[in-house]
Amino acid sequence: MRKLITLLSAVIFTVVSFTGISNAADSKKPIIIPTHNWTSQIVMAHVIGGMFESMGNNVEYVPADPQAVYEAIRIGDVTISHEVWQSTFGASFQAAIDKGGLLDWGKHEAPTLEEMGVPQWVVDKKLCPGLPNWEALKSADCAKNFATADSGGKGRWLEGPQSWHGTLMQDRVDALGLGDLWTVKYAGGSAALWAELVTAKKEGRGTVIFNWTPNFTDADGFVFIEFPPHKAGCRIADGGDGKCGSPKGWLKKAINADFVKTHPDAASAFKKLSFTAAHIGQMASLVDIDGMTTEDAGKKWLADNKSLWEKWTK
Repeated sequence: MRKLITLLSAVIFTVVSFTGISNAADSKKPIIIPTHNWTSQIVMAHVIGGMFESMGNNVEYVPADPQAVYEAIRIGDVTISHEVWQSTFGASFQAAIDKGGLLDWGKHEAPTLEEMGVPQWVVDKKLCPGLPNWEALKSADCAKNFATADSGGKGRWLEGPQSWHGTLMQDRVDALGLGDLWTVKYAGGSAALWAELVTAKKEGRGTVIFNWTPNFTDADGFVFIEFPPHKAGCRIADGGDGKCGSPKGWLKKAINADFVKTHPDAASAFKKLSFTAAHIGQMASLVDIDGMTTEDAGKKWLADNKSLWEKWTK
């Protein structure tokens, strides 16, 4: 009888193991989530981290360079990336994939555009007639309406941090023959871009800033400048003349290849996760409009959208 019981136990164990009824639990090793220097990315980090924590996982947040983070994921110093913007970070992302150790983990529903543009009120006040066509920027009468104390009498383009795009926008200004009228300056982060929108409106002057969609500015009204169409190889770094605008693109997710082994449940939930433009705009708006901290914004978004994200954890 004892031998029979032992044999039956062995059979049951084998069936359970091979049918997947008993899955290995996620490791207690923390999931390392990077934070960068724009609002939606930081809030989304806390949203995703909160989702992982609801599943019993440990989470840590680390500041990370938005270009170098893909190499950090590839070698295992960081676990995931949740906002891979095609135009700005696509090359770094693909380079890490090609080396091995980083996996493309799917894309969000939201399409993207990352480009220079102006708030709607600049167009309404006709501070640069002809916008959004880029050729309106050839006018000296236009450029003077965008001059600032640090622009040397020229109109100013306020780019994001130089770590985002390097000299991409300066290359474009020069390639389009706009260098005599416009200069490119760099913001320290997204907060500086949004502060510029407020300051320019208060001062009644024009402003050209780097922006993206999805973002909270979608609701406020923002007009992207229409530059020559993007095509493969058109940027100077790719052998082109540098005149082209940015492509409309995807917003992807990435993981370290071992994540599926160490945290299979979290990896599955992250694979299912997909945010719309409205979701991402809401996350940014909680901070940039409502004044919440990024951590509190993440908690509020999770509380307000429980029926959405909980199904990803099942």
